[in-house]
Amino acid sequence: MTNLPKLSKRLQCAADLVREGSFLADVGTDHAYLPVVLAATGKIRGGIASDIHKGPIERARAHVREWGLEKTLSTMLCDGLCGIESYAPDDILILGMGGELIADILARAPWTKKEGVRLILQPMTHAELLRAFLLENGYGIVKEALVKEDKIYQIICAEYTGRTEVRTAAELAFGKENLQRMDETARELLLHWQQILGRRIEGKRKAGADASEEIKLREEIDTWLS
Repeated sequence: MTNLPKLSKRLQCAADLVREGSFLADVGTDHAYLPVVLAATGKIRGGIASDIHKGPIERARAHVREWGLEKTLSTMLCDGLCGIESYAPDDILILGMGGELIADILARAPWTKKEGVRLILQPMTHAELLRAFLLENGYGIVKEALVKEDKIYQIICAEYTGRTEVRTAAELAFGKENLQRMDETARELLLHWQQILGRRIEGKRKAGADASEEIKLREEIDTWLS
């Protein structure tokens, strides 16, 4: 199929984590480009593209029709994963939202704690809160990636195991796998946060506020960079 949307590096990285032959749920789909590409290329057997706003769903429906995928892809106006359970998705994409919001969406969908369900998540903020939620609620992190575009994005792939895990502050913030890989992108991310934390620590010290958490995280970053 020609003239398919070109996925950004961030979306392509998420697409690569989707399993062959799966039924996909793309939450907060916006234009539905990712499910359209995956369906048109035959990687997924079907999918549901959802959003909480009417505008994105109208755009998604238009793109599904444009590429003749009405028999493969459906669209739904809904809040988070509400109503998605009936489609029994194998792989669930939640991209481009805050880590706290993604955690809240998952907390309201306990059916994702099911063998065979894969979560592919890309938090815009507070990756540490999302990882903490996953690990405290029995989701195992099976793959992590960093993608650099205008900024560095984190992508987390998780599946329910029923086991809880404890990670350090840096492992929650940046991902244990990313830290162990320590490639150029990971190093750039840590250097960026080293500077941010330095400013926060200085500001809190001037204000007489407690900066112990920031100091602990920066020390752990220093260790990884050494």
